[in-house]
Amino acid sequence: MSDSATGQRVTTQTEQGLYIDPEALTAHLSALHYSDDALCMEQVSITELVKCYDTPCYVYSKQAILDVYQAYSDSFAAVDHQVCYAVKANSNLAVLGVLAQAGAGFDIVSRGELMRVLAAGGDVSRVVFSGVGKTRDDIDYALTQGIGCFNVESISELTLIHEVAVQLDKLAPISLRVNPDVDANTHPYISTGLKDNKFGIAHEDAVAVYEQAADLSHINIVGIDCHIGSQLTEVEPFIAALDKIVELIHKLRDKGITLQHVDLGGGLGVRYIDETPVSIDEFAAALLPKLSELGLTVFFEPGRSIVANAGVLLTRVDVLKPTEHKNFAIVDAAMNDLIRPALYQAEMAVIPNVLPSSGIETDGMQPWDIVGAVCETGDFLAKDRLLSLATGDILAITGAGAYGFTMSSNYNSRPRASEVMVADNRHQLIRKRETVEALYADETLWQS
Repeated sequence: MSDSATGQRVTTQTEQGLYIDPEALTAHLSALHYSDDALCMEQVSITELVKCYDTPCYVYSKQAILDVYQAYSDSFAAVDHQVCYAVKANSNLAVLGVLAQAGAGFDIVSRGELMRVLAAGGDVSRVVFSGVGKTRDDIDYALTQGIGCFNVESISELTLIHEVAVQLDKLAPISLRVNPDVDANTHPYISTGLKDNKFGIAHEDAVAVYEQAADLSHINIVGIDCHIGSQLTEVEPFIAALDKIVELIHKLRDKGITLQHVDLGGGLGVRYIDETPVSIDEFAAALLPKLSELGLTVFFEPGRSIVANAGVLLTRVDVLKPTEHKNFAIVDAAMNDLIRPALYQAEMAVIPNVLPSSGIETDGMQPWDIVGAVCETGDFLAKDRLLSLATGDILAITGAGAYGFTMSSNYNSRPRASEVMVADNRHQLIRKRETVEALYADETLWQS
């Protein structure tokens, strides 16, 4: 596959394995690049970051985050809009703070995420609360804080929100998350808009539920919402979902129910290695004609597309274990640090800190499985990658800014990695590495 910016082939599949050209790969990443054959994030060398913070370590580019956020805002400038960053993708306070300062709204799915947004300086009136399992305490806290909107996913949730609103004597702003039964053509674990998914209210039931909501004294209907999945690379599923939402908006108007906003959720895909997702500009161009006619504020809930390619996971090669059947490079990161390859069979690029000689015929280049030290066969970060490796080498796993640290765990009693943010030639620790002692500090021995 050729990189559109350079014309170079990003990947070459051989009988031995997959070769990823590091220079061609980084050509489409705004922050990651090679300078004098050494990998850099913005203007900071990866070598310097490893010396300061060790590995494994997540590193994020502030400018790359802002660039994508601004691209959404600019592309939809023709309509009143609100970009609500999906906090679940990467919930570090520094990431949230950068977006809050840029004027972003936020999409949350828990009280904890709302508290993070508030701690980072986010505007609660620009927050939408999604998720199928909101508790009474969640709703109470969100209403007390002045939440912008609840995306309601069931009739029982609507009833619970109304009960809490009555107790607090507050008007609860709501939209219904409608399940349009549209196939997002993505991994089944991240598809959310089909009838057999747990999310949302069935399209055919939506008008009746809106009428029920309109009769509740402490409910204020403000919008309509849908979200069909994640890592979508085509615009057609978005158009199909929007057509169904537009149909409902017209039916609601006929019944005297008027809305303030339409929320199309998130899900726009990113390029990890050689995917060809629709661009934000193309996405906007396809949707704007229909959205402009509605005259409503347009909400989006992007997460992955804002932060994925703004981040890398740095890891060190600890052990090289060539065998008759496989070559294993055992690194200090593992599935507890980055679970996407094991959970979603995600293909993520692994590139060296020091640029190798060009071409795949370089002496010493072999196929390696990049694996961790966790006691699971499923503990791998990449398979059959053509690399020239030595113990102590530093590798960068790209596309790791989304669903990387936020899905990490302490499995095998492994401390979670540190997180760092880079801006131009500056860098800052934004989460210190956990210690093993901290993992059991809140536990006690049984006293017989």
